[in-house]
Amino acid sequence: QFRTSLVTVNKNDFLLIILNTIKRIILQLIDLNIYISFAAVALAMSTQVQLGMKPQWHPYLSLIFFATLFEYNLYRFISLLTHSIATKSGKYAWAEGKLNWFYALMLFSVLGFSISVIAAKLKVLYALAPIAVFTLFYSTPLTKSMKGFFRLRQVPYLKIFMIAFVWTAATILLPVIHSEKTYHNLHLFAMAIERFLFVFAITIPFDIRDMIADRQAGLKTIPLKIGEKKSILLSQLSMILFFAIAVVHYSITKQWSIIGAFSVSFCTTIIFIVNKKIQNLPIYHYGILDGTMLLQGILAILFYYISIFF
Repeated sequence: QFRTSLVTVNKNDFLLIILNTIKRIILQLIDLNIYISFAAVALAMSTQVQLGMKPQWHPYLSLIFFATLFEYNLYRFISLLTHSIATKSGKYAWAEGKLNWFYALMLFSVLGFSISVIAAKLKVLYALAPIAVFTLFYSTPLTKSMKGFFRLRQVPYLKIFMIAFVWTAATILLPVIHSEKTYHNLHLFAMAIERFLFVFAITIPFDIRDMIADRQAGLKTIPLKIGEKKSILLSQLSMILFFAIAVVHYSITKQWSIIGAFSVSFCTTIIFIVNKKIQNLPIYHYGILDGTMLLQGILAILFYYISIFF
Protein backbone atom coordinates (compact mmCIF):
# COMPACT_ATOMS: atom_id res chain seq x y z
CA GLN A 1 0.00 0.00 0.00
CA PHE A 2 2.89 2.33 0.86
CA ARG A 3 4.53 1.62 -2.50
CA THR A 4 1.27 2.28 -4.33
CA SER A 5 0.88 5.58 -2.50
CA LEU A 6 4.49 6.52 -3.26
CA VAL A 7 4.06 5.76 -6.96
CA THR A 8 0.87 7.87 -7.02
CA VAL A 9 2.64 10.80 -5.37
CA ASN A 10 5.55 10.50 -7.80
CA LYS A 11 3.19 10.44 -10.75
CA ASN A 12 1.38 13.51 -9.46
CA ASP A 13 4.66 15.32 -8.86
CA PHE A 14 5.86 14.38 -12.35
CA LEU A 15 2.63 15.67 -13.92
CA LEU A 16 2.91 18.89 -11.92
CA ILE A 17 6.49 19.39 -13.10
CA ILE A 18 5.42 18.88 -16.72
CA LEU A 19 2.53 21.35 -16.39
CA ASN A 20 4.73 23.97 -14.71
CA THR A 21 7.38 23.51 -17.40
CA ILE A 22 4.79 23.96 -20.16
CA LYS A 23 3.47 27.06 -18.37
CA ARG A 24 6.96 28.58 -18.13
CA ILE A 25 7.65 27.86 -21.80
CA ILE A 26 4.38 29.49 -22.89
CA LEU A 27 5.01 32.55 -20.70
CA GLN A 28 8.51 32.84 -22.13
CA LEU A 29 7.20 32.62 -25.70
CA ILE A 30 4.67 35.34 -24.87
CA ASP A 31 7.34 37.60 -23.39
CA LEU A 32 9.58 37.10 -26.43
CA ASN A 33 6.68 37.80 -28.86
CA ILE A 34 7.33 34.41 -30.45
CA TYR A 35 3.85 33.29 -29.41
CA ILE A 36 2.11 36.07 -31.36
CA SER A 37 4.41 35.40 -34.32
CA PHE A 38 3.29 31.76 -34.42
CA ALA A 39 -0.30 33.03 -34.28
CA ALA A 40 0.32 35.05 -37.45
CA VAL A 41 1.72 31.97 -39.20
CA ALA A 42 -1.23 29.88 -38.04
CA LEU A 43 -3.73 32.35 -39.51
CA ALA A 44 -1.82 32.39 -42.80
CA MET A 45 -1.95 28.59 -42.91
CA SER A 46 -5.68 28.79 -42.17
CA THR A 47 -5.91 30.96 -45.28
CA GLN A 48 -4.26 28.16 -47.27
CA VAL A 49 -7.03 25.80 -46.18
CA GLN A 50 -9.73 28.39 -46.89
CA LEU A 51 -8.32 28.75 -50.41
CA GLY A 52 -8.68 25.00 -50.93
CA MET A 53 -4.95 24.34 -50.60
CA LYS A 54 -3.11 21.77 -48.53
CA PRO A 55 -1.61 23.49 -45.45
CA GLN A 56 2.15 23.44 -45.87
CA TRP A 57 5.27 25.44 -45.20
CA HIS A 58 6.41 28.13 -47.65
CA PRO A 59 9.12 30.83 -47.38
CA TYR A 60 6.49 33.56 -47.07
CA LEU A 61 5.40 32.00 -43.76
CA SER A 62 8.93 32.64 -42.45
CA LEU A 63 8.54 36.17 -43.74
CA ILE A 64 5.29 36.58 -41.80
CA PHE A 65 6.82 35.06 -38.66
CA PHE A 66 9.93 37.23 -38.59
CA ALA A 67 8.10 40.38 -39.72
CA THR A 68 5.65 39.95 -36.81
CA LEU A 69 8.48 39.20 -34.40
CA PHE A 70 10.41 42.29 -35.51
CA GLU A 71 7.38 44.61 -35.50
CA TYR A 72 6.17 43.67 -32.02
CA ASN A 73 9.67 43.93 -30.58
CA LEU A 74 10.24 47.19 -32.45
CA TYR A 75 7.17 48.63 -30.73
CA ARG A 76 8.59 47.43 -27.42
CA PHE A 77 11.97 48.97 -28.30
CA ILE A 78 10.37 52.34 -29.16
CA SER A 79 8.42 52.22 -25.89
CA LEU A 80 11.66 51.67 -23.99
CA LEU A 81 13.37 54.58 -25.76
CA THR A 82 10.46 56.96 -25.16
CA HIS A 83 9.95 55.74 -21.58
CA SER A 84 6.35 54.87 -22.37
CA ILE A 85 4.03 53.86 -19.54
CA ALA A 86 3.65 50.56 -21.40
CA THR A 87 7.13 49.49 -20.23
CA LYS A 88 5.78 49.11 -16.71
CA SER A 89 3.55 46.18 -17.69
CA GLY A 90 4.85 42.61 -17.33
CA LYS A 91 5.48 41.89 -21.01
CA TYR A 92 7.43 45.11 -21.55
CA ALA A 93 9.12 45.06 -18.15
CA TRP A 94 10.81 41.81 -19.22
CA ALA A 95 12.74 43.65 -21.95
CA GLU A 96 13.71 46.46 -19.59
CA GLY A 97 15.19 43.95 -17.17
CA LYS A 98 17.00 41.83 -19.77
CA LEU A 99 18.27 44.27 -22.37
CA ASN A 100 21.07 42.04 -23.68
CA TRP A 101 18.63 39.22 -24.40
CA PHE A 102 16.19 41.68 -25.90
CA TYR A 103 18.80 43.11 -28.29
CA ALA A 104 19.79 39.57 -29.27
CA LEU A 105 16.14 38.84 -30.03
CA MET A 106 15.91 41.98 -32.18
CA LEU A 107 19.03 40.90 -34.09
CA PHE A 108 17.59 37.40 -34.53
CA SER A 109 14.35 38.81 -35.97
CA VAL A 110 16.26 41.08 -38.39
CA LEU A 111 18.51 38.24 -39.60
CA GLY A 112 15.57 35.88 -39.94
CA PHE A 113 13.58 38.47 -41.86
CA SER A 114 16.51 39.19 -44.17
CA ILE A 115 16.99 35.51 -45.02
CA SER A 116 13.23 35.12 -45.58
CA VAL A 117 13.25 38.09 -47.97
CA ILE A 118 15.91 36.37 -50.09
CA ALA A 119 13.89 33.14 -50.24
CA ALA A 120 10.48 34.75 -50.88
CA LYS A 121 8.95 35.43 -54.27
CA LEU A 122 9.26 38.95 -55.65
CA LYS A 123 5.46 39.27 -55.92
CA VAL A 124 5.13 38.48 -52.22
CA LEU A 125 7.69 41.16 -51.35
CA TYR A 126 5.83 43.74 -53.44
CA ALA A 127 2.64 42.92 -51.53
CA LEU A 128 4.41 43.00 -48.17
CA ALA A 129 6.13 46.35 -48.73
CA PRO A 130 3.09 48.67 -48.27
CA ILE A 131 1.90 46.58 -45.31
CA ALA A 132 5.35 46.87 -43.71
CA VAL A 133 5.49 50.65 -44.26
CA PHE A 134 2.00 51.06 -42.83
CA THR A 135 2.95 48.95 -39.80
CA LEU A 136 6.17 50.91 -39.21
CA PHE A 137 4.23 54.18 -39.23
CA TYR A 138 1.93 52.62 -36.63
CA SER A 139 4.78 51.92 -34.20
CA THR A 140 7.43 54.50 -35.04
CA PRO A 141 7.08 58.11 -33.84
CA LEU A 142 6.42 60.43 -36.78
CA THR A 143 6.86 63.74 -35.00
CA LYS A 144 7.74 65.10 -31.58
CA SER A 145 5.81 67.89 -29.90
CA MET A 146 5.51 69.45 -26.46
CA LYS A 147 3.20 66.58 -25.49
CA GLY A 148 5.72 63.94 -26.59
CA PHE A 149 6.03 61.60 -29.56
CA PHE A 150 3.21 61.18 -32.06
CA ARG A 151 2.46 57.86 -33.72
CA LEU A 152 -0.10 56.96 -36.34
CA ARG A 153 -1.84 54.77 -33.75
CA GLN A 154 -2.74 57.96 -31.87
CA VAL A 155 -5.15 59.13 -34.58
CA PRO A 156 -8.60 59.10 -32.90
CA TYR A 157 -10.38 55.71 -33.11
CA LEU A 158 -7.96 54.49 -35.80
CA LYS A 159 -5.77 52.14 -33.74
CA ILE A 160 -8.07 49.11 -33.59
CA PHE A 161 -9.01 49.37 -37.27
CA MET A 162 -5.34 49.57 -38.26
CA ILE A 163 -4.49 46.44 -36.29
CA ALA A 164 -7.36 44.48 -37.85
CA PHE A 165 -6.46 45.73 -41.34
CA VAL A 166 -2.76 44.84 -41.10
CA TRP A 167 -3.45 41.36 -39.74
CA THR A 168 -6.05 40.77 -42.44
CA ALA A 169 -3.80 41.98 -45.25
CA ALA A 170 -0.72 40.07 -44.10
CA THR A 171 -2.38 36.72 -43.37
CA ILE A 172 -4.67 36.66 -46.43
CA LEU A 173 -2.98 38.67 -49.17
CA LEU A 174 0.43 36.97 -49.00
CA PRO A 175 -0.90 33.39 -49.31
CA VAL A 176 -3.15 34.46 -52.20
CA ILE A 177 -0.31 36.11 -54.11
CA HIS A 178 2.10 33.27 -53.45
CA SER A 179 -0.32 30.67 -54.80
CA GLU A 180 -0.39 32.44 -58.19
CA LYS A 181 -3.91 31.09 -58.77
CA THR A 182 -7.05 32.97 -59.73
CA TYR A 183 -9.81 33.09 -57.13
CA HIS A 184 -13.31 34.51 -57.25
CA ASN A 185 -13.27 38.08 -55.95
CA LEU A 186 -16.32 37.44 -53.77
CA HIS A 187 -14.56 34.49 -52.14
CA LEU A 188 -11.51 36.60 -51.28
CA PHE A 189 -13.65 39.52 -50.12
CA ALA A 190 -15.63 37.26 -47.77
CA MET A 191 -12.39 35.83 -46.36
CA ALA A 192 -11.03 39.34 -45.74
CA ILE A 193 -14.23 40.47 -44.00
CA GLU A 194 -14.23 37.35 -41.81
CA ARG A 195 -10.60 37.81 -40.78
CA PHE A 196 -11.08 41.53 -40.15
CA LEU A 197 -14.16 40.99 -37.96
CA PHE A 198 -12.43 38.26 -35.97
CA VAL A 199 -9.29 40.30 -35.25
CA PHE A 200 -11.40 43.39 -34.55
CA ALA A 201 -13.43 41.44 -31.98
CA ILE A 202 -10.43 40.15 -30.01
CA THR A 203 -8.65 43.53 -30.16
CA ILE A 204 -11.43 45.48 -28.42
CA PRO A 205 -10.63 43.93 -24.98
CA PHE A 206 -7.07 45.27 -25.33
CA ASP A 207 -8.47 48.79 -25.73
CA ILE A 208 -10.72 48.19 -22.72
CA ARG A 209 -7.67 47.20 -20.69
CA ASP A 210 -5.85 50.37 -21.79
CA MET A 211 -8.73 52.76 -21.03
CA ILE A 212 -7.05 54.45 -18.06
CA ALA A 213 -3.67 54.79 -19.80
CA ASP A 214 -5.30 55.99 -23.05
CA ARG A 215 -7.36 58.58 -21.16
CA GLN A 216 -4.22 59.89 -19.43
CA ALA A 217 -2.40 60.02 -22.76
CA GLY A 218 -5.28 61.89 -24.38
CA LEU A 219 -6.02 59.11 -26.88
CA LYS A 220 -9.51 58.61 -28.26
CA THR A 221 -10.58 54.97 -28.49
CA ILE A 222 -13.86 53.14 -28.94
CA PRO A 223 -14.13 51.96 -25.29
CA LEU A 224 -13.52 55.53 -24.05
CA LYS A 225 -16.25 56.74 -26.39
CA ILE A 226 -18.99 54.17 -25.76
CA GLY A 227 -17.91 52.59 -22.46
CA GLU A 228 -16.77 49.11 -21.43
CA LYS A 229 -20.15 47.29 -21.57
CA LYS A 230 -21.05 48.55 -25.04
CA SER A 231 -17.53 47.75 -26.22
CA ILE A 232 -17.92 44.13 -25.08
CA LEU A 233 -21.26 44.00 -26.92
CA LEU A 234 -19.54 45.39 -30.02
CA SER A 235 -16.89 42.68 -29.72
CA GLN A 236 -19.60 40.00 -29.47
CA LEU A 237 -21.46 41.47 -32.43
CA SER A 238 -18.28 41.43 -34.49
CA MET A 239 -17.74 37.75 -33.59
CA ILE A 240 -21.35 36.87 -34.48
CA LEU A 241 -21.03 38.63 -37.85
CA PHE A 242 -17.75 36.81 -38.48
CA PHE A 243 -19.38 33.45 -37.82
CA ALA A 244 -22.60 34.20 -39.73
CA ILE A 245 -20.70 35.29 -42.84
CA ALA A 246 -18.37 32.30 -42.55
CA VAL A 247 -21.25 29.79 -42.32
CA VAL A 248 -22.97 31.22 -45.41
CA HIS A 249 -19.69 31.60 -47.28
CA TYR A 250 -18.34 28.09 -46.72
CA SER A 251 -21.77 26.48 -47.15
CA ILE A 252 -21.80 27.92 -50.67
CA THR A 253 -18.25 26.72 -51.36
CA LYS A 254 -19.02 23.41 -49.56
CA GLN A 255 -15.96 23.68 -47.33
CA TRP A 256 -17.52 21.91 -44.36
CA SER A 257 -14.21 21.46 -42.55
CA ILE A 258 -13.81 25.24 -42.33
CA ILE A 259 -17.32 25.58 -40.86
CA GLY A 260 -16.39 22.97 -38.26
CA ALA A 261 -13.11 24.70 -37.39
CA PHE A 262 -14.68 28.14 -37.24
CA SER A 263 -17.58 26.85 -35.12
CA VAL A 264 -15.15 25.73 -32.40
CA SER A 265 -13.16 28.96 -32.80
CA PHE A 266 -16.31 31.06 -32.51
CA CYS A 267 -17.63 29.29 -29.39
CA THR A 268 -14.33 29.39 -27.50
CA THR A 269 -13.57 33.00 -28.42
CA ILE A 270 -17.04 34.21 -27.37
CA ILE A 271 -16.53 32.53 -23.99
CA PHE A 272 -13.12 34.18 -23.62
CA ILE A 273 -14.61 37.59 -24.43
CA VAL A 274 -17.53 37.49 -21.97
CA ASN A 275 -16.32 35.30 -19.09
CA LYS A 276 -15.28 37.46 -16.14
CA LYS A 277 -13.18 34.77 -14.46
CA ILE A 278 -11.14 34.24 -17.61
CA GLN A 279 -10.75 38.01 -18.05
CA ASN A 280 -9.07 38.21 -14.62
CA LEU A 281 -6.36 35.72 -15.51
CA PRO A 282 -2.84 37.26 -15.79
CA ILE A 283 -2.36 35.83 -19.30
CA TYR A 284 -5.82 36.88 -20.54
CA HIS A 285 -4.71 39.37 -23.20
CA TYR A 286 -1.35 38.17 -24.47
CA GLY A 287 -1.95 34.49 -23.80
CA ILE A 288 -5.64 33.76 -24.29
CA LEU A 289 -6.89 36.46 -26.69
CA ASP A 290 -3.78 36.32 -28.87
CA GLY A 291 -4.05 32.54 -28.58
CA THR A 292 -7.47 32.58 -30.26
CA MET A 293 -5.70 33.35 -33.55
CA LEU A 294 -3.27 30.50 -33.02
CA LEU A 295 -6.17 28.22 -32.11
CA GLN A 296 -8.18 29.15 -35.20
CA GLY A 297 -5.23 28.31 -37.45
CA ILE A 298 -4.60 24.99 -35.69
CA LEU A 299 -8.30 24.10 -35.89
CA ALA A 300 -8.42 24.85 -39.64
CA ILE A 301 -5.44 22.55 -40.23
CA LEU A 302 -6.79 19.85 -37.89
CA PHE A 303 -10.26 19.82 -39.46
CA TYR A 304 -8.67 19.75 -42.92
CA TYR A 305 -6.90 16.46 -42.16
CA ILE A 306 -9.95 15.07 -40.35
CA SER A 307 -12.02 15.73 -43.50
CA ILE A 308 -9.46 13.83 -45.59
CA PHE A 309 -9.42 10.72 -43.42
CA PHE A 310 -13.15 10.67 -42.65
